[in-house]
Amino acid sequence: MIAAALSASVATSAVAETSLNVVGSWGSLELHQKFEQPFWSETLPEASDGDITTQVTSFDQMGIASGDVFRYLGDGLFDVGMTVGDYTVSDAPELEGLDLPMMATETDKARAVADAFRPIAEKTMNERFNSHVLAIVPYPAQVLFCNTPISGLADLEGKKVRGSGRSTGEFLEALGAQSLNIAFNEVPGSLERGVIDCAVTGSMSGYSAGWYDVSSHMLPLPIGGWDYVITAVNQDKWNSLSADEQQLIQEQVDKQFTAPVWANSKTETQRGIACLTGQGQCASGKPASMTLVKPTQADIDRAHQALEDVVLPAWAGRVDAETLEQWNAGVGKIVGLQAETP
Repeated sequence: MIAAALSASVATSAVAETSLNVVGSWGSLELHQKFEQPFWSETLPEASDGDITTQVTSFDQMGIASGDVFRYLGDGLFDVGMTVGDYTVSDAPELEGLDLPMMATETDKARAVADAFRPIAEKTMNERFNSHVLAIVPYPAQVLFCNTPISGLADLEGKKVRGSGRSTGEFLEALGAQSLNIAFNEVPGSLERGVIDCAVTGSMSGYSAGWYDVSSHMLPLPIGGWDYVITAVNQDKWNSLSADEQQLIQEQVDKQFTAPVWANSKTETQRGIACLTGQGQCASGKPASMTLVKPTQADIDRAHQALEDVVLPAWAGRVDAETLEQWNAGVGKIVGLQAETP
């Protein structure tokens, strides 16, 4: 079924030189519904006066595994692809340096990190996936959901916790938890059956996916980072476009997609918390009644220690010296850390 759908996409893209087949991130979440889908299906075609046409879907609607999106993109099976950078780190460990747990706890710093990391992302995507980066945007802060009472990070000792990437898993292990790699859409069932005790995802993402039905407590520390989504275009397709088309696409992405997503992210985490706990207004639907666990200074200190002592050195050992030098000069200065090979 996937092969047939992808073949149809390739056939469609051959009809017009400026036709783009676009595969977005999780179709059920706000990022795709409110930003990716409208931008690629309406905003960009309108800005081009109809010269650029698109077909838009999401990787889960296509039946593509989240970690395979950039592999297929690099092969040219579609033209534009979006997925969480952390989903691809088995192919591209460099991308882990974008979103290490607890590295950026505020939206403004998270954006500064994304901007500083852009050259590393561009080089990595080009070399690993034959693609060109158009945007790096966040989901809401990746917080902790548990189906058992907790009062802080110390209570994760011995618990089975779903993380969204390798670095998050290493972070959880450093806290004494057992990290499990479970797909986002499989988490509710795993929490309900007791396969896992806790899971990490964005606050609004968890609300949209109904995680409040199978979990009771939430700790709002971004222990899973921001799950940045990278938007990239196949390099061969990009090179086939005229300079004017390239400029139009990048300008529209910057102004009409990247900027609005980042503006939305300033309030999205708190809106998700309000919807999950009933503490504040929830414009997205009926509020749930999860228990909000307020992090202590001890939680914050322990998290930063795990990042500095375990997670950062582990990542540094998986990449080359050039990547580390770039990271230290850019991201490292912003977050007050320097990576060294262990």
